[in-house]
Amino acid sequence: MAVTPHARSLVDLAPRVEVAAAYSPTAARRDAFAAQFPFPVTGDLDAIVGDRSITAAIVLTPPAAHRAVVERLAGAGKHVLLEKPLAATPDDAEAVVAACRRAGVVLALVFQHRYRPAAQALAARMRSGALGDLASASASIRWWRPQSYYDEPGRGTLARDGGGVLITQAIHTLDLFLSLTPAVEEVVAFAATSAAHRMETEDTVAGALRFAGGALGAVDATTAAFPGFAERIELACSEATAVLASGRLELFHRDGRRETVGDGEATGGGSDPMAFAHDAHRALIGAFLDAVEGGPAPANDGDSALRVHDLIDALLASSRQRQAVALRPRSSGSGRI
Repeated sequence: MAVTPHARSLVDLAPRVEVAAAYSPTAARRDAFAAQFPFPVTGDLDAIVGDRSITAAIVLTPPAAHRAVVERLAGAGKHVLLEKPLAATPDDAEAVVAACRRAGVVLALVFQHRYRPAAQALAARMRSGALGDLASASASIRWWRPQSYYDEPGRGTLARDGGGVLITQAIHTLDLFLSLTPAVEEVVAFAATSAAHRMETEDTVAGALRFAGGALGAVDATTAAFPGFAERIELACSEATAVLASGRLELFHRDGRRETVGDGEATGGGSDPMAFAHDAHRALIGAFLDAVEGGPAPANDGDSALRVHDLIDALLASSRQRQAVALRPRSSGSGRI
């Protein structure tokens, strides 16, 4: 499903990057892709791994296949841009990051929400201290998926996807949220499958967070909110409050000033998961190419992705255990936009 914004971005980036091959083990998928995009297709992954002229790969497989594919590509010296999440299990997520670190290749995750202009404007203000100290923060992802979405084989299962709303839908907003806030130290949460869906994993999560430094926060995530609404991050700080809703940022300063950056945009929060433009994907791929060519390391790297996995694991563990769960600190990687 996620291939379209990537392929459109690569068409736009044609003066900068050549697509040597588009791989799928399924002939029907290769034919459907070739009918839409001007790239050569192949069913031979061994040939891609063995081709030294191929510098990098974008991996868009289901999460359960990430580790095996990334380990082969990294082992062959190829840089990797990986669709979220890192993998379907915590052990595999750690292994993906370790494989790329061991091979000395760039690893970046497809967290395109970081690359919207409004998100980058908010990140710059948080870095500069213009908004002051964080007092309270919240992330709300109230999306909708019909039952037909979960009726597709593997959707919302532990075996293929690794979980439900947190790891598949909310992970984008949670990644951006963590890049804007101090580290989360402790969580208390409830997770459930609502009456709206028949599925193995959770479609609704409510969580409370405690950040380093003492600020408190909340996470509200669901795919049971028909017809689907813009995801929202709110940061209440000592000098201003920031409200980031989809691609629109509003800043409410204590001195009475108000600022607006960007426009609201579709983000796939409704029944069509791919109902959004590919501008942020194009910017993300461009930043990945910069890193491959020796530029700055991507902020959306493996270490920052492990932190969002840690938060998701802690929220679900708290719900299972019916108690607060502490998060272990991770020292490497900036995680910042």
